Amino acid sequence: MRYLSTFLLLAIIILWSSCRNDFESDPSVGNLEFSTDTLFLDTVFTNIGSSTYSFKVYNRTNDDFTIPGIALERGSSSSYRLNVDGIPGQSFQDIQILAKDSIFIFVETTTDIVEQTGDTEFLYTDRILFDPSGNQQDVDLVTLVKDAVFLFPSRDDMTGEVETLLLGVDDNMEEVRIEGFFLEGDELNFTNEKPYVIYGFAAIPTGETLTIDAGARIHFHEGSGIIASDNATLLVNGELSTDPEAMENEVIFESDRLEPGFSDVPGQWGFIWLTAGSTGHVINHATIKNGTVGVLMDSNDGGADPTLTITNTQIYNNSVYGILARTANILGENLVINNSGISSLYCSFGGTYNFNHCTFANYWNASFRDSPSVLIDNLFPVTDENGMVTEILVTDLIAANFTNCIIYGNENLELGINRVEGTVFNYNFKNNLIRFNDFNEEFIDNPLYDFDNTTLFENVIFNEDPDFKDTSESLLNIGEDSAANGQASTPTSGTDILGTTRDATAPDIGAYESVMFEEEEDN
Repeated sequence: MRYLSTFLLLAIIILWSSCRNDFESDPSVGNLEFSTDTLFLDTVFTNIGSSTYSFKVYNRTNDDFTIPGIALERGSSSSYRLNVDGIPGQSFQDIQILAKDSIFIFVETTTDIVEQTGDTEFLYTDRILFDPSGNQQDVDLVTLVKDAVFLFPSRDDMTGEVETLLLGVDDNMEEVRIEGFFLEGDELNFTNEKPYVIYGFAAIPTGETLTIDAGARIHFHEGSGIIASDNATLLVNGELSTDPEAMENEVIFESDRLEPGFSDVPGQWGFIWLTAGSTGHVINHATIKNGTVGVLMDSNDGGADPTLTITNTQIYNNSVYGILARTANILGENLVINNSGISSLYCSFGGTYNFNHCTFANYWNASFRDSPSVLIDNLFPVTDENGMVTEILVTDLIAANFTNCIIYGNENLELGINRVEGTVFNYNFKNNLIRFNDFNEEFIDNPLYDFDNTTLFENVIFNEDPDFKDTSESLLNIGEDSAANGQASTPTSGTDILGTTRDATAPDIGAYESVMFEEEEDN
């Protein structure tokens, strides 16, 4: 009888402990794994529910553990609905996953965000936060509201690997790849009928042309962009907008984060990359903003004509460069660049550049900046894996002609010129307004900055106020008091970036003809 009582006691203890398995598992410590890091719920129409999508959360460890909390970042205001391990809701506590096991999370959405806001926002996002009060991990949720075109690299169903593009090989003969995909034939014309959202780099195939129609809107996710491959062409056919604020006919390249707080945040996406061997690019009436580099251009196509013609275009708020061009051949007119983490225009490693009626400014204030707004050189430093320079490559600067341009910013020296002796190095500044306050007389004996040499600097105005409308908002229109007024070269014809006919006898320097600014009314 005594043995039977002992057996019953042991049985009760075992059964009790098995029922209380939540006491046997420790909290997760940021060691969750997911079947996807971003869940795409495809296109939905307003007030119509989506299909049900799912992903798995894995416990790859040898121990049971509990996820202290799972919640939608937007909380109760989110348009997403979750089902975690069979339980519906928007937030959950103490969800257990056994060792070497997993759970399913199901996601649905019904959104009337367009009706609620009256905006044209089409991309609705949220995040599922795992242990938000501790070792937070997350899975992004992305839903296209209305009828956008959604472009992203494929994912292998078996391995989960995302499609990549081969960029070349490194010094160790290892392949260098980037997450991306080649555009298909029916994807090589971006229209203005629907906005486009790009995840990864969308590559224009060799020998093909991507044509972007007036009024098109292209949105990039973090780390995304467009690549023109060998013998490929990018044609951006924007047109003058009747309403400059609405920009209805311009082509706009920007981030997929459309919340007001992200409207002027640099570095949200990658760049438009015109690779060596690509050819015949035209960008007209476009706005390129909030990337890492607005336009990255490697080399030229070897022909006499410009490899890139860029006109009536604005490039703002890029975390590194507005345009970074290496041995390029660029023709630019009515081009405006502002707010770049390093330089707004970097004509690097030689090349051929002709800019007329452009405004190159840099009023970057997000971090320290010691590079000029416009930088020109004919060298390229080669570095090793430790960042040490092992070699300096040199090539000729065939031409760098700046005519009727404003080069200005919030630093004293907004023009930088760096030449390797014994090379062709041709440059000329004519009828420009330039900020160059050499207070320390650092460049007084440098022949590259011989401002009295009229073969290099002709009719150049230094350090006088351009009278920009609002540099913090990248409004670089010039007012009646601008030093640029009436100082451009003549004869002239054509219009400024806003379509205003230039004064035939006294045109203004820069991309804009001057106007009288409206006085703001006092509150």
